[in-house]
Amino acid sequence: MFKGFTFKARKPNQLLNVEDYRRRMHRCVPAVVRDYVEGGADDQKTLAANRTDFGAWTLRQRTLAGVSAVNLATSVAGSDLAIPVMTSPTGMSALTNWVGDVGVARAAEAAGTLSVLSTASSYSIEEVGQATARSHWFQLYPFGDTEFVQHMFDRARTAGFSTLVVTTDVPVRGNREGETRNGMAMPPTIFPSTVFDAVRYPVWWYNLLKHQRLGAANYEKGVSSRINTTVETHTRQARFMQSDLVWDDIRWMRDLWKGPMLIKGVLDVEDAVSAVSTVGVDGIIISNHGGRQLDCASSTVAALDRIGAELGGKTQIILDGGVRRGTDVIRALCLGARVVQIGRPYLYGLAVGGETGVRNILGIFEEEMRRALILMGCRSVHDLDRTWINRVSPV
Repeated sequence: MFKGFTFKARKPNQLLNVEDYRRRMHRCVPAVVRDYVEGGADDQKTLAANRTDFGAWTLRQRTLAGVSAVNLATSVAGSDLAIPVMTSPTGMSALTNWVGDVGVARAAEAAGTLSVLSTASSYSIEEVGQATARSHWFQLYPFGDTEFVQHMFDRARTAGFSTLVVTTDVPVRGNREGETRNGMAMPPTIFPSTVFDAVRYPVWWYNLLKHQRLGAANYEKGVSSRINTTVETHTRQARFMQSDLVWDDIRWMRDLWKGPMLIKGVLDVEDAVSAVSTVGVDGIIISNHGGRQLDCASSTVAALDRIGAELGGKTQIILDGGVRRGTDVIRALCLGARVVQIGRPYLYGLAVGGETGVRNILGIFEEEMRRALILMGCRSVHDLDRTWINRVSPV
């Protein structure tokens, strides 16, 4: 009856997709870290919409197309990528696993792609630059301290970072109530319950104390190996953050940075047009900060639909937010994105397996994209456009 079948014991706790890694992460880190990674602003409506709005689009499936191999390689802002997926900047990533930004950058290199290092990274610009072979990207919060900005530019150039990403959607910190309940507020507070919960995760606790990657490493004006604590990180962010920055400040940065520059945090068509036509950036990153800033703002894929229709072919567009499957990547490329960036998915992998976990997450995206394109009958990511998707009619 069972001729031809091979019986094997199921691999224990086999992780097959991003959601599997998300569930496993919840066993690896305490609640304060889970809320930091998973949470959004206010009622988290934008956070949810980043996922659900992908459902407005279906993929076109062509049969008998003779497609047995597909091309996933692409380029963006002068950087060649083996897959159209990059890792986005996330602050204090070592809270999930001590290898932090160095492990993320190495995993991205192994997958043939690049990472974007956050201003609030757990490892310094110099540490990541020395630990990697490729020229990765650097993300800057456009704080009002011009001396600090110039110093960061100099450090990034010296460390070999080729491309600048300026995040523009954080004039003030979003209202992330989950983080506040766990003490990650301004000022940060340590509750007895937070300490007790953390003690339940001895491996995480041991590595946190041993490696002391407790906050951000780049907020010193002089190059220093000293690591700021989480308290200092939030304090410095609050001091540097200014809500009165305007387009002239971005033009000044565009003139100062000699290399490709992109703006991150764009959701509005008018802002996208201004970034390209008046500032002259090399691309825009459509992002709502993972639903962590303005709640009830547009989802990223809905904004991509509008901006892609307006600027498609006029600039390079990156989508950052809500991507969990290879089919999400494909739908984003159909709507006009050049590549996508992922944040939470690689943090799940980082929490579960460090550098290897991040590499596995990128491998999952690659496998899902290859399989989906073959099933669609599409040979290359460069062939994807709006003819390969259909909008779901409202019921």
